[in-house]
Amino acid sequence: MYISTRGGKDRLSAAQAIKLGIASSGGLFVPEQIPSFTQGELAGLVSLDYRQRAYAVLAKFLKDYSGPELASCIQAAYNSDKFDTEQIAPLVAVGDSRYLLELWHGPTSAFKDMALQLLPQLLSTALQKTDEKNEVVILVATSGDTGKAALEGFRDVDQIKIAVFFPHEGVSPIQRLQMVTQEGSNVAVIAVHGNFDDAQTGVKKIFNDTDMQNALLDKGYQLSSANSINWGRLVPQIVYYFSAYADLVKGKHIQQGQTVNFTVPTGNFGNILAGYYAKLMGLPINKLICASNSNNVLTDFLRSGVYDRNRDFHKTISPSMDILISSNLERLLYHMTGGDTNQVGAWMAKLQETGVYTIGDRYLEKLRTVFWADWADDKETAQVIQAVFSQHRYLTDPHTAVAWQVYEKYRQATGDQTPSVIVSTASPFKFNESVLSAIETKNRIAGLNEFTMLTALSELTGWPVPVALASLKNKQIIHQQSCAKEEMPAKVWEMLNKA
Repeated sequence: MYISTRGGKDRLSAAQAIKLGIASSGGLFVPEQIPSFTQGELAGLVSLDYRQRAYAVLAKFLKDYSGPELASCIQAAYNSDKFDTEQIAPLVAVGDSRYLLELWHGPTSAFKDMALQLLPQLLSTALQKTDEKNEVVILVATSGDTGKAALEGFRDVDQIKIAVFFPHEGVSPIQRLQMVTQEGSNVAVIAVHGNFDDAQTGVKKIFNDTDMQNALLDKGYQLSSANSINWGRLVPQIVYYFSAYADLVKGKHIQQGQTVNFTVPTGNFGNILAGYYAKLMGLPINKLICASNSNNVLTDFLRSGVYDRNRDFHKTISPSMDILISSNLERLLYHMTGGDTNQVGAWMAKLQETGVYTIGDRYLEKLRTVFWADWADDKETAQVIQAVFSQHRYLTDPHTAVAWQVYEKYRQATGDQTPSVIVSTASPFKFNESVLSAIETKNRIAGLNEFTMLTALSELTGWPVPVALASLKNKQIIHQQSCAKEEMPAKVWEMLNKA
């Protein structure tokens, strides 16, 4: 059963929690109990493929989904029509005791596909299981990758409409093109004049506006979310930590039971939080290394115990991490406090009112036993892209490069030689200008358009351009709406009134 991080009367099945997305108290749904894996069960994952591993993990959380229902959802999400490798999330050795977990082989070339190919299946099944008659309206705030992955996952799905809000100048050109060319009779894409935090806050305000919720219900609409505030978005991400570990054992890189580190580039804290859940379930994880860009609010928090979003916002070459309000941190705080919903609610109220909260030394020490944090600026990120390609002929996107650099800082600071997995979150071709600029020392990219840069990057590196990105060249721009952050509720109504 699932309850809210901020308390209240909600105690729901997995299907009900996935349908609603966010709790009535404004908190996030968390499992009442964390399931665990025995050492025998962990060993059993080694011989399985990704779909079978997904079933083994998800069945422990989604108890109200029948075996056939869950298997059907997984098969529809992870197949060769959608992913360009049978492994789904391959593990690649690069350098000494260092492995890259490639999560970008899905239809939108970003790690969000790992969750957002499955979430629509889970949600559609949940609507049937709960006998939901209303139409579900999915609201998404995106810093770039979630938007396209959600649009692709939910397009033309029965009984669901989706509106995606993205920061007007806060995504890469390729990310923008992916969204504004999105086809589907049930989709809307709107640029928000502001940054990601403005878009995310706007979506949260709609969720917490009871008058609007009631008005929507009167018209037969039920709000839900595809951001990682929705448990159905977060739980699939736990799977790839188990899968990576099983592949390390399978490849004889580690012994069963040996500990590993994961370095995770993260902004909204969902990706690394999935690793924390995996650790709680018994996966032998030593450290979760949190990698940030110049928007290093998480670095400061994990070092000091003070969360302070009152700081300059930086536009970087790793835009999916340009975030100052990390929503999923609330779930971590819930577990760290042993489920103290009053304390979590008080911290979240402080964040809302002042932009700052402090957790104190006792909880900070608990965090430090699991997490280590650092950050990298744009100059360091570009240097890593160039160096990794030069030394290993391996191409990293700017977010993966941030993680690579932070992992280097971790090893220098601690001397820890534990085998480590760097979580690679996007295809380098999604950020072609930044990657090409880093490795093309002769500065010949001035004036090139997005698609010429895709070709140039492929020719320079020998890496193929993902088919979905290459095909954008011939797609028509469909969505040209924009709005101020205050106008977001009106845009939702506008979409529904057109239906």
